[in-house]
Amino acid sequence: MFLRSLLRKNPAFVEAVVALHQAGSIPANSYVIDLDAVAANTSHLMYEAKKLGLTVYAMTKQLGRAPDVLDAITGAGVDGYVAVDMACARPISANGHNLGHIGHLVQVAAGEAREAVAMHPDYWTVFTPNKAAEASAAASRIGRVQDLLVRVFAPGDEFYPGHEGGIPLEDLPAMIAHIAGLSGARFAGLTTFPALLFDPATGRARTTPNMATLARAAESAGQYLGPNNQGQLQINAPGTTSSAVLAQLAEAGATQVEPGHGLTGTTPLHAVDDLPEQPAVCYVSEVAHIHQGMPFCFGGGLYIDPVFGDYQTTAVVARDPGEAATKPIPVDMPDPAAIDYYAKLNPESDRTVSEGDTVVFGFRIQAFVTRAFVAGVAGVRSGAPSVAGISDVLGNPVNRGSR
Repeated sequence: MFLRSLLRKNPAFVEAVVALHQAGSIPANSYVIDLDAVAANTSHLMYEAKKLGLTVYAMTKQLGRAPDVLDAITGAGVDGYVAVDMACARPISANGHNLGHIGHLVQVAAGEAREAVAMHPDYWTVFTPNKAAEASAAASRIGRVQDLLVRVFAPGDEFYPGHEGGIPLEDLPAMIAHIAGLSGARFAGLTTFPALLFDPATGRARTTPNMATLARAAESAGQYLGPNNQGQLQINAPGTTSSAVLAQLAEAGATQVEPGHGLTGTTPLHAVDDLPEQPAVCYVSEVAHIHQGMPFCFGGGLYIDPVFGDYQTTAVVARDPGEAATKPIPVDMPDPAAIDYYAKLNPESDRTVSEGDTVVFGFRIQAFVTRAFVAGVAGVRSGAPSVAGISDVLGNPVNRGSR
């Protein structure tokens, strides 16, 4: 879905990827990140966000929490990071970056509350009174008062299946009172997900009913805030975030936004419109073997975020960087229920494909649910690309030894 955009707007990146893979610098089964493009995308988004008074916490799960990618985003001025889970939080904190938000989408497990609070997150989302008490108890142990966000919901709100959770809107006053009675916690604001969703019918991002619920919750919260709650009520509103929707979110009341795919130019809006963010990510494989005339490429990271439903996946197959602009070929992807050891390539009858050829995909990635590598490439814009680092999807550096 994003391969056309990648080839049109960032062809030098694809050429660099082919050259680096053929040189042995990038292994097959790698999500490769154009660090120059990610930094430029982040800088542009931060510029637009600050004009609107928005705090920006970058999501890193899609990018595998790779240290060099975090460094590029931090260097471009982001306020901090949102950790989808503790596996995200650890490399963010360990590499010296600001942990801006934890506990949303995935609540912090009871046994990990002490570890989480020791990372000093700016905000911590809780879905229940018990989770608020756990965060407070952990914070009290180290003499900290933790700012909490409360997820709220009302009838008609939209959730992805399996993402449901939070406090019913009518129970919010009781939840605020409960937090006020905790020594290690302070009510700081509200959140939901998703605040925006892509609408295929219009090709635009629509505000979900959840945002109206947040507005009603904010009005209710204002009546119950105690003297210990200082400053602006925080409204955290993630989902389909890029520079194109920041004004829409701010107008709906958001104070915090959390771009993920927006930093790599791979939100649904980027697939249908020419937005300022440059495409900055691809998946790299290689032809593993040819069986009865059918080329197979390595898998391991062939999970495609299903935001668009089923569509025909294509890939560039090349051995020389000059071949990167050749017509992409169709790919038979493994069934989602199967282990993605390989994918099948379907070249035209006159197309020569050989073992060891580089295979470049441009789909919408979710590195953290795969067993792929994450490789950051610097210097594409200057014409001197090199691999800045290779990590696993937990953000741990990978030592591949000498070639």
